[in-house]
Amino acid sequence: MGLPVPNENVPSIPADEALQALVKSTYTSSSLHFYLNGTRVELQNPNPHWTLLDFIRSQRGLKGTKLGCGEGGCGACTVVLQVRDAKNAKRIKHLSINACLYPLVGVVGKHVITVEGLGSVEKPHPLQERMGKLHGSQCGFCTPGIVMSLYAIIRNAYDPETGKFSLSENDIETKGHLDGNLCRCTGYKPIIQAAKTFIIEDLRGQLAEGEKSSLVEKEKDSDSQDATYLQAQFAGASKLSSRSCGRPGGCCRDNPQMKSCSSDSEGSYATSEEDNKSSKSSLSEDIQSPAAKPIPQIKFTEYCPSSELIYPPALSKFVDSPICYGDEKKIWLRPTTLQQLIDIMTAYPSATIVSGASEIQVEIRFKGSQFAVSVFVSDIKELTTLSVPTDLSKMNELVIGGNTSLTEVEDTCYDLCSKLGQRGSVFRAMAKVLRYFAGRQIRNAASLAGNIATASPISDMNPVLLAVNATVVVRSAKEEHSIPMVSMFRGYRKTAIPQGGIVTHIRIPAPPEGVREITKSYKQAKRKDDDIAIVTAGFRVRLGDDDTVKDVSLAYGGMAPMTVLATQTIKYLIGKKWTTPETLEGALQTLIEDFQLPYSVPGGMAVYRRTLALSLFFRFWHEVIADFKLGEVDSGLVEEIHRGVTSGSRDNYNPHEQRVVGKQIPHLGGLKHATGEAEYVDDMPHYENELYGALVLSGRAHAKVVSVDWTPALAPGLALGYVDRHNVDPEMNFWGSIVKDEPFFALDEVHSHGQPIGLVYAETALKAQAAAKAVKVVYEDLPAILTIDEAIAANSFFKHGKDLRKGAPPEKMAEVFAKCDRVFEGTTRCGGQEHFYLETNAALVIPHAEDGTMDVWSSTQNTMETQEFVSRVTGVPSNRINARVKRMGGAFGGKESRSVQLACILAVAAKKERRPMRGMLNRDEDMMTSGQRNPIMCRWKVGVMNDGKLVAIDADCYANAGYSLDMSGAVMDRCCTHLDNCYKFPNAHIRGWVCKTNTVTNTAFRGFGGPQAMFIAESYMYAIAEGLGMSVDELRWKNLYKQGQRTPFHQIIDEDWHIPMLLEQVRKEARYDERKAEIAKFNARNKWKKRGICMIPTKFGLSFATAIHLNQASASVKLYTDGSVLLSHGGTEMGQGLYTKMCQVAAQELNAPLESIYTLDTATYQIANASPTAASSGSDLNGMAVKNACDQLNERLKPYWDKFGRDAPLSKIAHAAYRDRVNLVATGFWKMPKIGHLWGDYNPATVKPMYYYFTQGVACTEVELDLLTGDHIVRRTDIKMDVGRSINPAIDYGQVEGAFVQGQGLFSIEESLWDSKTGYLATRGPGTYKIPSFSDIPQEFNVSFLQGVSWKHLRSIQSSKGIGEPPLFLGATVLFALRDALLSARKDNGVTEPLMLDSPATAERLRLAVGDRLVKMADVVKKEGEKTFFVAIS
Repeated sequence: MGLPVPNENVPSIPADEALQALVKSTYTSSSLHFYLNGTRVELQNPNPHWTLLDFIRSQRGLKGTKLGCGEGGCGACTVVLQVRDAKNAKRIKHLSINACLYPLVGVVGKHVITVEGLGSVEKPHPLQERMGKLHGSQCGFCTPGIVMSLYAIIRNAYDPETGKFSLSENDIETKGHLDGNLCRCTGYKPIIQAAKTFIIEDLRGQLAEGEKSSLVEKEKDSDSQDATYLQAQFAGASKLSSRSCGRPGGCCRDNPQMKSCSSDSEGSYATSEEDNKSSKSSLSEDIQSPAAKPIPQIKFTEYCPSSELIYPPALSKFVDSPICYGDEKKIWLRPTTLQQLIDIMTAYPSATIVSGASEIQVEIRFKGSQFAVSVFVSDIKELTTLSVPTDLSKMNELVIGGNTSLTEVEDTCYDLCSKLGQRGSVFRAMAKVLRYFAGRQIRNAASLAGNIATASPISDMNPVLLAVNATVVVRSAKEEHSIPMVSMFRGYRKTAIPQGGIVTHIRIPAPPEGVREITKSYKQAKRKDDDIAIVTAGFRVRLGDDDTVKDVSLAYGGMAPMTVLATQTIKYLIGKKWTTPETLEGALQTLIEDFQLPYSVPGGMAVYRRTLALSLFFRFWHEVIADFKLGEVDSGLVEEIHRGVTSGSRDNYNPHEQRVVGKQIPHLGGLKHATGEAEYVDDMPHYENELYGALVLSGRAHAKVVSVDWTPALAPGLALGYVDRHNVDPEMNFWGSIVKDEPFFALDEVHSHGQPIGLVYAETALKAQAAAKAVKVVYEDLPAILTIDEAIAANSFFKHGKDLRKGAPPEKMAEVFAKCDRVFEGTTRCGGQEHFYLETNAALVIPHAEDGTMDVWSSTQNTMETQEFVSRVTGVPSNRINARVKRMGGAFGGKESRSVQLACILAVAAKKERRPMRGMLNRDEDMMTSGQRNPIMCRWKVGVMNDGKLVAIDADCYANAGYSLDMSGAVMDRCCTHLDNCYKFPNAHIRGWVCKTNTVTNTAFRGFGGPQAMFIAESYMYAIAEGLGMSVDELRWKNLYKQGQRTPFHQIIDEDWHIPMLLEQVRKEARYDERKAEIAKFNARNKWKKRGICMIPTKFGLSFATAIHLNQASASVKLYTDGSVLLSHGGTEMGQGLYTKMCQVAAQELNAPLESIYTLDTATYQIANASPTAASSGSDLNGMAVKNACDQLNERLKPYWDKFGRDAPLSKIAHAAYRDRVNLVATGFWKMPKIGHLWGDYNPATVKPMYYYFTQGVACTEVELDLLTGDHIVRRTDIKMDVGRSINPAIDYGQVEGAFVQGQGLFSIEESLWDSKTGYLATRGPGTYKIPSFSDIPQEFNVSFLQGVSWKHLRSIQSSKGIGEPPLFLGATVLFALRDALLSARKDNGVTEPLMLDSPATAERLRLAVGDRLVKMADVVKKEGEKTFFVAIS
């Protein structure tokens, strides 16, 4: 199609002549006019394949907007659109949107604001400043997107007409403004608290009125709880909430001693003796410590809305006009009227109509779909109307424009249901669904018409529209006709909308006055916020005066290939009296007949889905009775679980604070994260001759590679070349951290979906990715092994052969068990976990012509192995390879080894082409190639005495390694050494097995086998306690280690043993005993909701346990004559604050101000042979190396300090030393002493310690469980950790909270599933793999550190302890508290079988474990040889 654009060189694409004529006559412009951060932009015929994100990131200096997932599920790409409100021309709306999905053409006539438009490090926006100062970022990759979502909130909270600023806790937390943003590091709490500094309520240290306690029951007879205070909720500022809110016009905390709303944006501190005393008094009486320095208070810049970016005045005069632009493969059309759209669809009926592009862009990015002609319709005013009559009493329908945004529909529905009373139930049902429809960014852009046309079988909205008999108005050139929703869906993703038809309106009927009609909506998913539904439902019933059913509609999603009605049940209910038990029972029996799902049903979960179909109707039946006041109803049946606003505390008292060390210094990169100025690998400036690489991945789990045809990828406009196994020396094509058994490029066989076959490279990322999809690979399938059970059956193992023995030798263990009073046996499974760091693996390789050197920038924890294997695969010596990393956008172990592969493959291509080569994996590619936490299954046998004393354990632990070994052997080693958790076994024989399967290679993940092992330990402890009829708390206490006792690997528990103290303190501070009693009362009163509580200890060994050589580090300290210091060490920064801590150590040791210490990056040219930053040892190893270097410098500088005094500036000391020719560069080194365990040494007299020390902690968690759905909330969590003398308590608190929430995900939400037939990973990306979101964290979240101990025995840096991994297992308290709740439910239902709850405790597992009659009714018979659709591989 010839495009009539000013640029005559624009290529054309073939198209219908009618469309060509239309374009020539109407679409005379190919220019996009809009504003970007206050600057006018005009684009002439831009790249039609670009999203808004592609354009933004192509601009110099605008790299803050990140690509995290590409499907609108993580929020890293969030920007704000400033648009005029169609309802009120004087009002400007600020809409957060996903730039990774939003069509570039959609910004025409609008103002786009990115994170750079808010402020900079030199002059940050108050929001950016508070995020930085209040520790709202760790890795920082998600931070710009979160900042922009919060920016939209605070901008919309201000009304310039009235000058009023209205923002509350509920606005921030409960209205879904942050549900489209994910963070993997922080645990969300500090982000929420930074946002709350803008609220207008005067909290004065407490929750706002009406929110007195997040745990106070609303029922009259509820359990009483102490009021929950926000004391010391901010790191570094005790009771800060009572000091500063940032409200326009000045801070509402009028405290003359603390001018929090001054214009001072520096990180200055004010002190309050009163606050210090208050913090100190919060400690238990028996652990009071010496007085410490007053706790700092943080000053904030006042927030003034009048200083914000204005809506560009020129846009008020913007003249809208049709636009068309494109290239030979794709064109975009942007009509401005409905008639123009009709003309397009008449001329080209197969054109794709686009509004928010939330579905279309996913198909393009991940499925390779091509849409030659796309039509953007969101700016057609006729399609965005909402028709609400002035007189609501006469209202008989709501007419919604087809492209009205879902947010607009949601707001309208909330408004109507509040005004219409019972008549408004249909709108209440719609509002409820829309609140949890995707994320806010998508709701701001997506439309109802798009949702209907997509025809997803698990649509949230379609069941409601079907239930209420909505009508869809469709327009074409010839006619306008209405399609009832009952006639809309014709099959999977098929509708009655004719090709070329345009959905102009949706008509929602409202019941007449006086009619007894109720509509309800339901959605069940793995996670409450922003999740794809498992089952959705819309129910409507109209009752006569005699309570008989006059009309009823029961619509379901997730029960068939399309949204369907339960036709048999509807027929059954007509004429029945609603209130009789017989009606309910008959309806349930008929529903089962309506939904006969086979065991292998697509999507899986057959029993759960049928159970939900019954449970949701069961709830609806009771809700109708309750709403019409037809009888008494258990409140637990009709009230879904409600989560209140977040509260909690941090104990900021630190008696060990020094001049720099021990202070709560914000992350040194935090402000750069918040302003978008922090640079990650893919943010680095592009080289003029740079190429972009894209991996070609296996499409089979196990197969022979018959042929690979690269020709289609090399077509004009696609790839410029490729590399595969033929570009590497065959002997050098293998890599691995421990055993070199994994090929960089697949050979004659592929062993997993996602195994790299080769790499294509092109001039742009879009071209390279398209080329990779074009490569044709022919396979010959081979049998695949996916699960641990299949591996055991096939005897498919990697060589491992390690075990632990203590007490009786293996041949005598049978005799030991024979002497035990009771022997318990069981099998426990712990699923894997995706790292889901927000920044996927990325690398940039820059070859240099001279001497063949290379700079390898990689998002890696492991510069040494990156250097080593790039050297190996390219044949270039290591001394010519400079592997570098400045920061990572999260890692969690996933970039310890797996990052190496991409860097090496890009290096091969860079060497071949002698050009820089860049690559960043898409989210699905990363998840297919980078591996996960190892799924582990354990068969255990434990012998005990009747009094609960543990006697012996015999266990076989099996880890699913995937198709290569990677670090799975070492993971299994740690698993075996943590199978005791904190409990003494006189006799133990523990064996580890590493299974070889045809799944992605699994790898290191925060905890490295320890969390799985301790989960197994607590599982057998619960089984034993219940078998003995004993409290599990009593069982734990009886078997806790005591000082001087030995672990199964014969390490002595030394004077650093604080678990008993921690348990006792948490028991008191969390009111554990009282709350257990309260929960027992609650459970006795409630049949359909149950609460549970548990308190669990953890000990986590610190050091590289089975790779002793890695327990070493080097550092370099360079002192310049101006007093500044360049600090280099081998540790990498991934958000854990290592750079900040090391700078604090150096500043403390050198008597220098913190701001004088700087770390550029981590590079192999600076520090050779650096161990990976892993095993929670980064601070221990590198900190001591930094100290060693500083000690050397201090020794050399001592004469000058003696001469000039300790108060002399360092510049004076350095200059004097330089003049005397003193070496101002020092290289430090440290190796961890004491350790040296050798596997196979079972002799207590000779064996050396496995671990340098143990980081310990205790957590207590309370949950509430909805027995009808399996949903739960975490009501409260209290954590106390022994971190030694913290180098930076704020950073350590962030690690504790983030690790706990990540552990909470591991044990209760995150589930990886594989297709049982093809072996591909089905849960790829945020759409199908769910990590905890803002609303999943504990409602009350209290964290403190152990006090009253000196830790003088610790020989670690500043007597601190590693903290990154140890708290993660404590997330299991969520699972075990849920288990506690389940026990009460099962007892009510007469279930007597022992409960073995595997991890994760998903809503499905929880619901089915209730064991009630609905579950039994929904049971599905498995046919011989039938498999579930998806399989978990533990």
